[in-house]
Amino acid sequence: MAVPTFTKSGAKATTAAKLDKGVFGVAVQNHELLKQAYVAYLANGRENLAKTKTRGEVSGGGRKPWKQKGTGRARFGSSRVPIWRGGGITFGPTGNENYSHKLPTATKRVALRQALSVAAEANKFVVVEDLNFTGKTTDAVKLLDKIGAHRNILVVVEAKTVEQERSVSNLSEVKLVTANYLNVYDILNADTIVLTNKALAVVHEWLGGKA
Repeated sequence: MAVPTFTKSGAKATTAAKLDKGVFGVAVQNHELLKQAYVAYLANGRENLAKTKTRGEVSGGGRKPWKQKGTGRARFGSSRVPIWRGGGITFGPTGNENYSHKLPTATKRVALRQALSVAAEANKFVVVEDLNFTGKTTDAVKLLDKIGAHRNILVVVEAKTVEQERSVSNLSEVKLVTANYLNVYDILNADTIVLTNKALAVVHEWLGGKA
């Protein structure tokens, strides 16, 4: 499977890069595994910020509202019981909930191969010899435009450099990741995936095995 290849200046290269069919050509029978990996990514990035107060944490309610008997009203020992206005919350979030999802390593790799295969089938991949980013946003925009990368762009490199991070930091539609940190969420959400030759080699080595 061959994909368009460009030089670091954005010119069309004479030879096309080849994608390993064992990584980019996997048959996807259904999308259940992709969904699990996608949801797991979102769940693992979720911040646990919600917290409610129980009846023992809200202020007030130290005095019994009225005596136990003789008033004709229901018995209450505190005005901060959950059924009263201003009372505590029953079964609310405590701030200690764990929303993370764990997937076996082998399962994650299968999901990654499936996501890469879906992206390859949709012709999302572009390979460049190297990203010669100077640290200027305008240069990065020109290069991405030359190679036909538009909308949501995922740029995959072997290792990030300061210049590369600075070049794309102000581009909301561009995300820069290293090859060994690829995930199903970014792959499926990208409209164009730009890989360097070295990053492609890392992906082939990482996901080319059976495990």
